Amino acid sequence: MVVNTKFFGEVDIDDAKVLEFPNGIIGFEDYRKFAIIYDVDDDSESKISWLQSLEESTLALPVVDPLAIVKDYSPMIEDELLKPLGNPADEDLLCLLVMTVPSDMTKVTANLKAPIIINSKTNKGVQLIVDNADYPVKFNVYESVQKMKKEAGE
Repeated sequence: MVVNTKFFGEVDIDDAKVLEFPNGIIGFEDYRKFAIIYDVDDDSESKISWLQSLEESTLALPVVDPLAIVKDYSPMIEDELLKPLGNPADEDLLCLLVMTVPSDMTKVTANLKAPIIINSKTNKGVQLIVDNADYPVKFNVYESVQKMKKEAGE
């Protein structure tokens, strides 16, 4: 399937890579079909990919693996909230965080409170609100990554 996107132009998406969000995602409940697009032209070591709507070309959300920015991310999720995904085994679940990327890279944030969970076997996804009271909606990614690099001796 060929999809027009705002940031990447025309992109060929394998039908097997189409993700279905039965309830949409927060703020965009009317859009149900997405794909993850990786910026292969980006020469940096960016861990950011894009959750691209297949129904609205201008809707693409930057997403990141939480472990790339928080070494101990462990959201508390009620099993009931994962029902739209089928009965996934833990190893079939992919967790992503939606980011806000302003022009000042020191102000990049990730939403730890509302992760996107995808069942990699069924390609179904949900975005949900976790019970962790200490997970903010606007977590400063830049500061966290700098701290992780310092701890790793880089």
